[in-house]
Amino acid sequence: MIALSIRQPWAWLILYAGKDIENRDWATSFRGRFLIHASKGMTRAEYASACDFAASCGVASERIPSLDNLPRGGVVGSVELVDCVQSSGSPWFVGENGFVLRDPRPLTFVPWKGRLSFFDVPRHALQQEV
Repeated sequence: MIALSIRQPWAWLILYAGKDIENRDWATSFRGRFLIHASKGMTRAEYASACDFAASCGVASERIPSLDNLPRGGVVGSVELVDCVQSSGSPWFVGENGFVLRDPRPLTFVPWKGRLSFFDVPRHALQQEV
């Protein structure tokens, strides 16, 4: 199954707080469900900046798990990519390209090494229904 690494807390925001756009500097023609891989790396400054941005989108900062309680370095869920746009009315859109997302589904955390761009994760590694 195809996966995409997304830094925390952005991955959490997609799964639990209505983040409906994933901003990228590259476009994709891929459409369909993909796994959300929570990247291992995250600095305190990145976390604080993301929380501030989420607050500007109406997500109360106390809803977001603390830096130490966000799972990192593995698969945390899946979401459907339905479009790739260069502009959007979504408050989450800030990039050159926005992957339009819908139907997020949290999954039990599965440790897995991430990669750049989309990458494959064998379905049997998940041991759960996607």
